[in-house]
Amino acid sequence: MTMAEAPEQRIADVLVPRALVSDPAAFGGAVQGDCLRGDLILKAGQVAGLQAATGKGSARLVLPKLVEPHVHLDKCHTIDRLADVGGDLHAAIAEQWRDKQSWTAEDLRSRATRGLKELEAACCGTVRSHVDWSHGQDAMQVPVSWSVLLECGQDSALDLQLSPLVGVEDFIQPGVAHFIADQTAQAGAALGCFVNNQGRRAEGIRQAFIAAAEAGVPLDFHVDEGLEPGLDGLDLIADTAQELGFEHPILCGHACSLMNLHGDALHRLAEKCARVPITVCALPTTNLYLQGRSDGTPDRRGITRIKELQRAGVPVIIGTDNVRDAFCPIGRHDPLASLALAALTAHLDPPTGDHLPMITTDAARALGRAPVFVDQAQARDLLISDAQSTSDLLAGSSPLTPLSTSIQGDT
Repeated sequence: MTMAEAPEQRIADVLVPRALVSDPAAFGGAVQGDCLRGDLILKAGQVAGLQAATGKGSARLVLPKLVEPHVHLDKCHTIDRLADVGGDLHAAIAEQWRDKQSWTAEDLRSRATRGLKELEAACCGTVRSHVDWSHGQDAMQVPVSWSVLLECGQDSALDLQLSPLVGVEDFIQPGVAHFIADQTAQAGAALGCFVNNQGRRAEGIRQAFIAAAEAGVPLDFHVDEGLEPGLDGLDLIADTAQELGFEHPILCGHACSLMNLHGDALHRLAEKCARVPITVCALPTTNLYLQGRSDGTPDRRGITRIKELQRAGVPVIIGTDNVRDAFCPIGRHDPLASLALAALTAHLDPPTGDHLPMITTDAARALGRAPVFVDQAQARDLLISDAQSTSDLLAGSSPLTPLSTSIQGDT
């Protein structure tokens, strides 16, 4: 039986954000704000298009499963046992390091599993978690947290990717970059590192690119996570990627120091990132909490220049980052909540649906996954909500559920 011959299933009266449709003109339905409205037609479990709505009353909103590009499942939910929380990035690193000395496999598995269940409840399909790696003489040893999170991923319904979080200067040590890149390749992961103001950061970045290219894995950088002047990691990454012709995805998280650039300097760097190409991951929760601290209320926003990057053609996505640890004492594993916070922080104005690719299709591409558009999707990859608009969805008042749970009642 061909798809055309398959029996038809109909989900009455839905809204589909136009930004999440690969070919809106061919999909069907009537334009309603930033969405298309109609009855969703499924054949053989796959979306076949929209037809004129037959239902009456309130429409429901349909979109792909969410993508979470940046969390820390090894650190999450440690806040209640931390003694000295509050301060800048370096204070958070020090306090989390003290807690890390007592991590056990059982503790890691319990907290990471809790985080994964929260991500699943938030209707994520794909997740990338960073995992603290060993440093110095221990960098050639696989940490317990890496092994535990690999096991957690195997037990989870989610597509969990890992990325080792290594100080960029560790890659300068003989053999370290290639050893960690090989471990990354075996896990189907992304080679990651932390780039800030280290003295030999340019050399370490180069070694990261060389090792990732030889192992055939993408790169994921924590870069320029600060507002102090002189942070140039993003510039160095873009230059190195262009010089070496790196062919795999490059994701750069944080990039807070772009707030120090204006005018031509900002435009030149953004255009350079667009040419490589680099995707930037904005991380509002942790960066708002840690950056711009003083004795009083902060007067600088701890977030990257989302709008300026987008205008230059740089894909920008949104990640949740830390949840209830030394880096962010509150929060939850929920990409919709992270996008809502970014909308307020960075003035991401309506139409709200235009920003949904930052936690769906664009985020999937950044993780090396094929984006799921509604008009090409299998029913199992879609979500539905009683939200009456994309703004209503982002407000969080109408939870998402798998579309498959609605099919029987609506066919």
